[in-house]
Amino acid sequence: MLRQVLHRGLRTSFSRLGHFIASHPVFFASAPVLISILLGASFSRYQIEESVEYLLAPKHSLAKIERNLVNSLFPVNRSKHRLYSDLQTPGRYGRVIITSFRKANMLDQHHTDLILKLHSAVTRIQDGREVYNGHQLGGVTVHSKDRVKSAEAIQLTYYLQAINSLNDMVAEKWESIFCDTVELFQKSNRKVKMYPFTSSSLREDFQKTSRVSERYLTTGLVLVVTLAILCCSMQDCVRSKPWLGLLGLLTVSLATLTAAGIINLTGGKYNSTFLGIPFIMLGHGLYGTFEMLSSWRKTREDQHVKERTAAVFADSMLSFSLTTAMYLVTFGIGASPFTNIEAARIFCCNSCIAIFFNYLYVLSFYGSSLVFTGYIENNYQHSIFCRKVPKPEVLQEKPAWYRFLLTAKFSEDTTDSEETNTYESHLLVCFLKRYYCDWITNTYVKPFVVLFYLIYISFALMGYLQVNEGSDLSNIVATATRTIEYTTAQQKYFSNYSPVIGFYIYESIEYWNTSVQEDVLEYTKGFVRISWFESYLNYLRKLNISTGLPKKNFTDMLRNSFLKAPQYAHFSEDIIFSKKYNNEVDVVASRMFLVAKTMETKREELYDLLETLRKLSLTSKVKFIVFNPSFVYMDRYASSVGAPLQNSCISALFLLFFSAFLVADSLINVWLTLTVASVEFGVIGFMTLWKVELDCISVLCLIYGINYTIDNCAPLLSTFILGKDFTRTKWVKNALEVHGVAILQSYLCYIVGLIPLAAVPSNLTRTLFRCLFLIALVTFFHCFAILPVILTFVPPSKKKRKEKKNPENREEIECVEMVDMDSTRVVDQITTV
Repeated sequence: MLRQVLHRGLRTSFSRLGHFIASHPVFFASAPVLISILLGASFSRYQIEESVEYLLAPKHSLAKIERNLVNSLFPVNRSKHRLYSDLQTPGRYGRVIITSFRKANMLDQHHTDLILKLHSAVTRIQDGREVYNGHQLGGVTVHSKDRVKSAEAIQLTYYLQAINSLNDMVAEKWESIFCDTVELFQKSNRKVKMYPFTSSSLREDFQKTSRVSERYLTTGLVLVVTLAILCCSMQDCVRSKPWLGLLGLLTVSLATLTAAGIINLTGGKYNSTFLGIPFIMLGHGLYGTFEMLSSWRKTREDQHVKERTAAVFADSMLSFSLTTAMYLVTFGIGASPFTNIEAARIFCCNSCIAIFFNYLYVLSFYGSSLVFTGYIENNYQHSIFCRKVPKPEVLQEKPAWYRFLLTAKFSEDTTDSEETNTYESHLLVCFLKRYYCDWITNTYVKPFVVLFYLIYISFALMGYLQVNEGSDLSNIVATATRTIEYTTAQQKYFSNYSPVIGFYIYESIEYWNTSVQEDVLEYTKGFVRISWFESYLNYLRKLNISTGLPKKNFTDMLRNSFLKAPQYAHFSEDIIFSKKYNNEVDVVASRMFLVAKTMETKREELYDLLETLRKLSLTSKVKFIVFNPSFVYMDRYASSVGAPLQNSCISALFLLFFSAFLVADSLINVWLTLTVASVEFGVIGFMTLWKVELDCISVLCLIYGINYTIDNCAPLLSTFILGKDFTRTKWVKNALEVHGVAILQSYLCYIVGLIPLAAVPSNLTRTLFRCLFLIALVTFFHCFAILPVILTFVPPSKKKRKEKKNPENREEIECVEMVDMDSTRVVDQITTV
């Protein structure tokens, strides 16, 4: 009873709001436009986020704490007289991989001369101070363990000074000239292939997605505008509403512009992940406007415009308000400090702002636009040209093309029985009511739909069991870029070995003590479980450290022993940090570096290695940490990425439970929960089968998928569950007839706007397109196939209306029309009881 009272109270409130907006349409139409223009002027302060680590690395990362500790123990000497590398910090650098198209030996005389010429050209660059750090060989064939026969690729690395902001600016310019130099050298030497890469390449290629997407987004916008106008058009020139399709898109655009202006004024910075926000706005905003237009078609034409607008608000705004609240809650949780990935948090925050203003503008701007078109319709003016449509007798004297453009049905030509069918000439309305509703509820069609759903669940489960967390940063950049080309070459020729991993012992221990040596040896035995460290363990066992060396000789022994490490352990460096204390040398901290041999799944191996070593550091008697600059991105990435989705799902379930007291029947929320679970399960499964990993972009799309499903399915379920006195099949048809047109219109516009995104040469937009396309497709499948079939034979039950078969209670009316010679119409009604 309480739910019914709240439901009626909210409908009454929205009805009064609609009547108030219809009484002041000029104000509510102009205010959003002025606000958007004023805030849109802030684009003069437009800024781009430069730091990729700030956006994509987990904020609360143990690797960042470990990096600070490493930098405090072993500060990097970046002077021009010292060599340093990215073993501890990436800094500024330039790299180039040189290989041959014919897999030739890069160590022969011809290729060696080319490499030396390139090296000379690079070292002649005058901007900044470069440090050449040697070379690496890839695709190596060996004669023996210590002799190289040939190499298919060579990588040269140059590190730059970046001590202060001035050095950093000069180094950035040097990196740009470095790439230009390599590309110029490539043009004059076609027999070799060069892949340049700098510390700025990832950031530039990440932001390049926005530039390469502009043309495709413009094409999508034109297609959406065209289809939105067509979806709202009818042959009846008075009741056709093409301007409302265009104004619906304008409403979404004004809200997005307002949100962007607020972001700029508050110091927010743009990044390429924002490309998904317009599609979120398109899916939610257009459906809201089309639902209002669908409600307008159900109102009586003989009512005043204010009364019709009030009826539209009472009919559609309650559902639109609840779905908007769902968007704000789910994305609001993603925008909270609980989100560990900054790019996801900023995206969710900006989406909340845009959705909030979209809701206000749909109420105000689009509501007032509906009022203006209502007056045009009541005055029998043309829906496009706003010209008064002449009466049928006047049109008979006009040419055929003129009559076609001004075709309209007048109220005096419509009987009471035809009044409710005024809008049935709309193509989508006719298709649903006359064909599709009867077909989908046919007894012979239902088994095939159920079978198809079982197939859908099977494939979704198969994909769900293969979900991968994607932490590869190349998945977020444009495709035809230096980052992709360099990463491909690096994985091809240099993926047999992992990045250099540093082991840092950060306590003062007595290395010369026999018991401490046994502890260190015991600690190294823990690596036996990891095949990468077997050669290291075997080597340590050969060391004669059990006799207890003098303290003053131990430092030299430790340094010299690690320099003689076996080939496959590759301990390139061991540094002892020492200090003077009472005229004695005391070891404060030490470090050593390892390059481990890896397989094809290098990133998964590294993640497992990182977790294993950290667990070992908690139980070991020796205090140590492991670090590599790439650990900052991969550290806790899986839990960091999945957290926004998990929190949003929990918040969605909570809101569905809470809103059960606001809707007329709590069973609506039960069905919504089941539908959302089915859609999300399918999207995750098919997303994996389509080779999309669970990364920052896909998780944001899945959060949106929760809301998109509720947007489209909630009105259908509400109409069906609240229906009484007819069969289930009858109410399924009625729900599709009432809300199916709005779902179809928004879906078609959404898909048309999304398709050009598939052609954008970027991995980020590829993930965005595949996820959003699957969300739209699976939701559409549930709205028009799964739910209409399942609801015909599952609860809630319906009461079938009893037909009155008693002939005594039946009236039979026969109408006879007689026309006399003077064309005077006389109707004689003969009633038989």
